[in-house]
Amino acid sequence: MQLYLPIADLPVNVFLVLAMGAAVGFVSGMFGIGGGFLMTPLLIFIGITPAVAVASVASHIAASSFSGALAYWRRRAIDPALASVLLCGGVTGTALGVWTFTQLRALGQLDLMIALSYVVLLTTVGSLMFSDGLRALMRTRRGAVPPRRTHNWIHGLPLKMRFKRSKIYLSVIPVVIVGIVIGFIGAIMGIGGGFILVPIMIYLLRVPTSTVIGTSMVLTLVTMLFATLLHAVTNHLVDAVLALILMVGGVTGAQFGARAGQKIRGEQLRLLLGLLILSVGVRFAIELVIRPEDLFTIRELGVNG
Repeated sequence: MQLYLPIADLPVNVFLVLAMGAAVGFVSGMFGIGGGFLMTPLLIFIGITPAVAVASVASHIAASSFSGALAYWRRRAIDPALASVLLCGGVTGTALGVWTFTQLRALGQLDLMIALSYVVLLTTVGSLMFSDGLRALMRTRRGAVPPRRTHNWIHGLPLKMRFKRSKIYLSVIPVVIVGIVIGFIGAIMGIGGGFILVPIMIYLLRVPTSTVIGTSMVLTLVTMLFATLLHAVTNHLVDAVLALILMVGGVTGAQFGARAGQKIRGEQLRLLLGLLILSVGVRFAIELVIRPEDLFTIRELGVNG
């Protein structure tokens, strides 16, 4: 069944988009991430312009993050103080990202920039997560003890603040910087950034896993909601019909994904997630190197539309 998308300005198969939303929802539920890094490329691959894909997926991620953040809040698994400091940087980074998004679109370079960003970011992060998961899996099979975490140079920075819920004493400088970076890339690439934020908070900031996911979801919720509003007001690119279809599929798939994720060990999840992220990055690289004319066509549609 075909349905016309008013902002994307093209007809799509409703069942295909629903299936995509369900598949990404399944992945999101399994790995505890927003799924924007997968949804945005999938929409681009079926012909939706990158600009509309990024803006519309932001609303989908915000809606998905709301239910997750609410559940973690009820379990007292969110650090309000840490989330507030992250949001100081996140809101600033989001505003800067939307402004950059608008400027690149005016110059006709937005679609190419999005593709290049996905190639660099996803191949790098995917490779790191895949190798880390593989090492952890090998250590588990050998029965080796995981290396002990030690404090790094970040913990020597000034302007420290005590985050009681997370039981850490940390400078606000790196926390604000992390928020700015996540907000910026989320506004430009249409990703919540959870797959980047969670490892940074665990391995660099030493935030305990008991509060890291819930706090990450709060940042994702607010920054993606803010990005959606800015994209709708400044660029008029949010396709509400597309976002609604994705939400319906995403909520359904997430329920099954969460159940599947509970049956897989942590190191196996990291290995699979790293492989998935790396695969999406490689797919974009193939489009750029082997079939650049496809990206050029998409780019022209984005500029002329």
